[in-house]
Amino acid sequence: MLRWRGAIIQNIDGSATKKAVVAVVILFIGGCATVAQVTSLSDQNCRHTFVDRMSSILVEQGEKQEVAEKLAEATTTVLLTGSLGPRPFLVASPSGADYGFFVEQKSSDCLLRLFSRQKGFTRYRNNLTYIGTRQLDGCMCAE
Repeated sequence: MLRWRGAIIQNIDGSATKKAVVAVVILFIGGCATVAQVTSLSDQNCRHTFVDRMSSILVEQGEKQEVAEKLAEATTTVLLTGSLGPRPFLVASPSGADYGFFVEQKSSDCLLRLFSRQKGFTRYRNNLTYIGTRQLDGCMCAE
């Protein structure tokens, strides 16, 4: 078990859905940033920017360029097709790493933030300064 801000959180084994729920709970409890959603992903320019920025973060974390681009495309498709609302989301890589992202609205800017990375038994979270951040130029977001 892990102790976090006075609460006990059991180690999570299992599906990406369980991990996503835990990510949502942790961010909700932490309250460090307001989570938003990109509302203009259907716009080709925004979609291209989102894929480019997410893949650049994933490459920075050690993913191969072609894998990062496929993961970013697949994530964008899921975010477009589902009405998930503003929430953190996980990206599971074939390399065995899971990445936790969220979108934050800062005045008129949309920021894509990587706040969590887990591979095997190694987990790193940073919801204060974040692991990686990219501005989503040309995208609109809302809380």
